Amino acid sequence: MDTIRIAMIGASLKQNGGIATVENLILKHTPHHIKIQHFTSHDEGSITHRLIVFIKALVSLLSKLMFDKLDIVYIHLSDGGSVLRKAIIALVAFSFQKPVFIHAHGAEFHVTYSSLPKWTKKWLNSIFRHCKGFIVLSKTWKDYYVINIGLDPQKVFVLPNPTELPIETPQRLNTKKVTLLFCGRVGQRKGAFDLIKAFAKLPDTIKNCSNLILAGDGDLEQAQNLVDSLNLVECITFLGWVNSEKRNELLASADVFILPSYNEGLPMAILEAMAWSLPVISTPVGGIPELVVSKKNGFLVTPGDIEQLSHTMQSLIENEALRLLLGKAARETIIPFDIRKYCSELVALFTKNLITTNAK
Repeated sequence: MDTIRIAMIGASLKQNGGIATVENLILKHTPHHIKIQHFTSHDEGSITHRLIVFIKALVSLLSKLMFDKLDIVYIHLSDGGSVLRKAIIALVAFSFQKPVFIHAHGAEFHVTYSSLPKWTKKWLNSIFRHCKGFIVLSKTWKDYYVINIGLDPQKVFVLPNPTELPIETPQRLNTKKVTLLFCGRVGQRKGAFDLIKAFAKLPDTIKNCSNLILAGDGDLEQAQNLVDSLNLVECITFLGWVNSEKRNELLASADVFILPSYNEGLPMAILEAMAWSLPVISTPVGGIPELVVSKKNGFLVTPGDIEQLSHTMQSLIENEALRLLLGKAARETIIPFDIRKYCSELVALFTKNLITTNAK
């Protein structure tokens, strides 16, 4: 089988978050004939540090394009400043007549895009339309990019995020204390403050037989102050950001996963929770409704509706049979999202479009 050489541009592989998780999974599971070199275009830190990281990535990519064989430039796109950075990288690749695939992850790309001046939108639209392929996380996002950016539907490919399926998951029978788990950046966008307020509204008898764990960085001081003000210190624990090993331990020991976000792409955290047979409480934003179906493998609540969130939490805390039923269905739902199948589909996408390019 012919070797395909790919330059993959995205977040630092050591960075926290979904994009880095996907990048690492791709690097780990891609077939041997696919040679991927990763270029870090973004890292956490000061503005100066981030600028240096981006310039280094640009220079390294230029060197690769000029002096080495390269078949595809594969760009991971987020929102905010990522939009400008990745547009510049795409232009560089175009100048060498390389096929560019953009993989859009940003949960708030629509917010970034709507704030841009008209001329910048036109410039960005032109770049995106020039790409060989545009990968999105859900049909909802495909519709967005086709309608708002004017992308050719035939060039927009839906590829939901992947996950690694654990070989087996806990039985979770006769649970004496129900553990509710939140994994993600603690802040307004992912609904962490709403979750804390919803927990506070639970009857004392329910609070006494449950606990809430929040794993993730972000606005921890503000969240802790909220917990203190609601007298929930004994019930709610903040762990900060955790590595993959610790995350899997948390998922194995939890009973319910909750992510009441306001904006999302297709959260890795939800896929990972479902892979561990956890019922999910989330919101119908981004690609989540294409994964979580109320009363089938979890529940969807309205973003910001604290009363509804609290009521849904209580119904799962009180009903072990329902938790187990939804958790089993969640695991079955996620089987098609296994990373090996995902990599096969990604490679097939690249190969098909390379053949088309070379035939012209």
